[in-house]
Amino acid sequence: MKAIVIDEPGDESVLRVGDAERPELVPGSIRIRVAAAGVNRADLLQRQGLYPSPPGASDVLGLECAGEVIEVADDVSASDWKPGDRAMALLPGGGYAEEVVVDAGSALPVPERLSFEEAAAVPEVFLTVYLNVFELAAFPDGGALLVHGGGSGIGTATIQLVKAAGGVCVVTAGSTEKCERCLALGADVAVNYRTGDFAAEAREATGGRGVDVVLDSIGAPYLEPNLNALATSGRLVLIGLMGGAKAEINLGLLLARRLTVIGSTLRARPAAEKARIAAGFRDRFGRDLESGRIAPTLDRVLPLDAAPEAHRAMKASEHFGKIVLRIA
Repeated sequence: MKAIVIDEPGDESVLRVGDAERPELVPGSIRIRVAAAGVNRADLLQRQGLYPSPPGASDVLGLECAGEVIEVADDVSASDWKPGDRAMALLPGGGYAEEVVVDAGSALPVPERLSFEEAAAVPEVFLTVYLNVFELAAFPDGGALLVHGGGSGIGTATIQLVKAAGGVCVVTAGSTEKCERCLALGADVAVNYRTGDFAAEAREATGGRGVDVVLDSIGAPYLEPNLNALATSGRLVLIGLMGGAKAEINLGLLLARRLTVIGSTLRARPAAEKARIAAGFRDRFGRDLESGRIAPTLDRVLPLDAAPEAHRAMKASEHFGKIVLRIA
């Protein structure tokens, strides 16, 4: 089958269309003919040799896809999946290819209103936000949240899920244009992190109380202001370290204000846990997705052989929302 292959780690130029081995159907899995695959920052790290696939996962890039089910393992119930169904799936790897095999529990049905390209932009970011904001951080109905990178796939998904939960959403972004687009999407406050004080803005937006949850992919340089932005008993969830991994922390601040710092990743979690997360998201937000109240934000759709261009655009943060590769 055709796939994006990498002969050795490196910059975007190492990505090329080549031949990859067709994955084997295993118990509990389904085979999807991939129509489109989402691009994520984790793909850029893997391309550079900095984020290897979990044991047993495909070495092909790609953490989410959408397409048609073409084969179902014998132990998967026909009431769950059958050939011809439209599926979008959370993957440990393998999305930049013509076919994937994925645990049946990690796949979700594609709502009728979504194209495959739109559906491919759903699983990784929406399930990441659901897990970290609503499960791990126990975001309260009507609460307040600060998310960094409001114009990213994670940011645009967070804005929509927080607003669907009746919450207040404060975001940061790197330009006036992106801030305006975040506000148009539903954010209550958008702060240009190059010129503004996001901790002060978050406290102002909550009448001085602070936010209940901070969702952060930056890491070290934001640690202190993130904690300052939190309300008493607030939760900081770290899902990335784009700005660095080491920082000092005032433990007295955590004790005095009863703050919680949570570290979280999704990719290497066991299949059963991913299935539970997918089911939880569908129960909580499935009707919102089907109705269009929440929807993926597409920046651009590129052909598979334009994977280098997709990675360059993501590295430069040129995008707003998701970049998607069309496979077939």
